[in-house]
Amino acid sequence: MKKIAILGASYLQIPLVQKAKDNGLEVHCFAWDDGKAVCKEYSDYFYDVSVLEKDIILEKCTEVGIDGIVTIATDICVPTIAYVANKLNLPGNSIECSLLTTNKSLMRKCFTENNIASPRSITVVEFDPAAVQDFTYPVIIKPSDRSGSLGVIKADSLEECKTAIENAVNYSFSKTCVVEEYIKGKEVSVETISCNGEHKILTITDKVITSEPYFVELAHHQPSSFPEHIQNKIVDITYSILKATKVENGASHVELMITAGGDVFSIEIGSRMGGDFIGSDLVQLSTGFDYVQAVLDIALGQFKLPVELTQKKYAGVYFLSENTKYLLPFFEDNSFDQYIVKKVITNPSLQNIHSSNDRSGYLIYQSDKKIDFT
Repeated sequence: MKKIAILGASYLQIPLVQKAKDNGLEVHCFAWDDGKAVCKEYSDYFYDVSVLEKDIILEKCTEVGIDGIVTIATDICVPTIAYVANKLNLPGNSIECSLLTTNKSLMRKCFTENNIASPRSITVVEFDPAAVQDFTYPVIIKPSDRSGSLGVIKADSLEECKTAIENAVNYSFSKTCVVEEYIKGKEVSVETISCNGEHKILTITDKVITSEPYFVELAHHQPSSFPEHIQNKIVDITYSILKATKVENGASHVELMITAGGDVFSIEIGSRMGGDFIGSDLVQLSTGFDYVQAVLDIALGQFKLPVELTQKKYAGVYFLSENTKYLLPFFEDNSFDQYIVKKVITNPSLQNIHSSNDRSGYLIYQSDKKIDFT
């Protein structure tokens, strides 16, 4: 029986653990047992250890004799996975790639060096008025190494900038943050799969974001509604980003901003599957491609490109919150259940969204035509 190490144990990892079990794999899951490690009950072996403890995880993976190591939907595990995979000569990405695709400061430097359009930015460790004096407000401030919208905020003045930088540095593992120019537009993500340095774009996802200042995703929809000439630009810059950040194997999630004038700016790349059910659910619902299976197969060295996208459907997810309480009727009655794949209320007390953690539920749909629940 082959053995797979899975880093992270939140609800986001459940599809990966379940897929591994369906494949007859022995699952070794690593995460803090913080009360949210729900994958503990689905895994064969669970280790109560921080996913940042790369040497402890390496020692255990060596002892167990794992055949692959993987995660989905979270950046924090990526450097540890690269470290263990490289030490044990398992399929994965380089340590350099893991840093370029998780640390926004290194990422932006990489974009600039490779002439990839991205917002002008600087990295700071503390507030210094002189460091930001060349920026025109508003600016976006974000921790260098966190995901899920944590600590990301728009600042409209020097005073707001100071507060936002202090907040972002506090969230950051490296205690640094990025200050970047504000690009107004519509955000998309691009879901990709890579194997031995060859890349395939699976789909483009349109995002619905909260109004300023927090920029948290309220919904995702596939396929993108952008016209073909814009999608061609999106495809071109995505391939450039994958090459520049040295992605070789596995899923990637590239975030881009499209301006009203049709310019495309790179925002971020994660060398892992997109969260918010994008990778775990929506890609397969819209394209027919089993993304989770592919990620497992790559980690085990048994995947080959090219891939076939067998269907063209519309799929998406809406998140429930105080901002989107108009969705409640769709959770409470069955009028649209022919389109709804899954609907869950996780907290009946609706919250105003400041980060992804403030959501109170979700609704996933699939249809032959675009469905607008608003």
